Amino acid sequence: MVKPVIYLVSDSLGETAEKVIKSALLQFGDHHEYELVREPYVDGREKINHVLMTVARDRAIVGYTLVDPDLREFISQRARELDIEAIDILGPILDSMERMFEKKPRVKPGLSHQLDEAYFKRIEAIEFAVKYDDGRDPRGIEKADIVLVGISRTSKTPLSQYLALKSFKVANVPIVPEVDPPKQLFEVDPSKCIGLKINSKKLNDIRKERLKALGLKPNANYATTNRIEQELKYFDWLVERLNCPVIDVSYKAVEETANIILQLQMLG
Repeated sequence: MVKPVIYLVSDSLGETAEKVIKSALLQFGDHHEYELVREPYVDGREKINHVLMTVARDRAIVGYTLVDPDLREFISQRARELDIEAIDILGPILDSMERMFEKKPRVKPGLSHQLDEAYFKRIEAIEFAVKYDDGRDPRGIEKADIVLVGISRTSKTPLSQYLALKSFKVANVPIVPEVDPPKQLFEVDPSKCIGLKINSKKLNDIRKERLKALGLKPNANYATTNRIEQELKYFDWLVERLNCPVIDVSYKAVEETANIILQLQMLG
């Protein structure tokens, strides 16, 4: 049996057409095999005609999302001439809304993909979190909205990424007794810094699991009680010196800890 082919013609990316067609295909059972071919940025009759000739050759059907009424009319007419099954996905909706609102649509492709200021701010925050993750560059401490401070396995990275999705620029600094903290940590507003605390038993369990996942022995120094107590003692000394808020993350989900941090930011 020849695999059915569905062409998706759009004056933008074609994502809307693909989502609608896939939703409809589910009604025919997911055991059906088919091929979807996207034809994005189709903005003229010549391109439409070229695609439709291919559709006719492949004995396929075509679904289209075009905002220009002239192009919608053209593709509908050519599809009839070529005896092609054509699905106007956007046209009937635009026509109905035009009648209801009593105004013409803007006829501007890709409006749903326009990137606003909030989008760019969020992307910038995500890139910031990656760049200044795990103390890679201490200069990020000065630029950050939030600075997370904690020993290894206190969820600093996932917290940074979660807060970045909320458009906060987050740097995180790992605390290790043998390594002096970056000087920038003592120069920023203490309210920007958040210490992440964890109890030794919980941390011991987490680190043992981490070692197993890496194929290492769970009794390595990294997960011993003495080592963990040493790190926690150093952490307590440091956050007291920083005079920053401290959150116990021992039994908290990342989202829960993030909400506490956001509340602290609002109070600050």
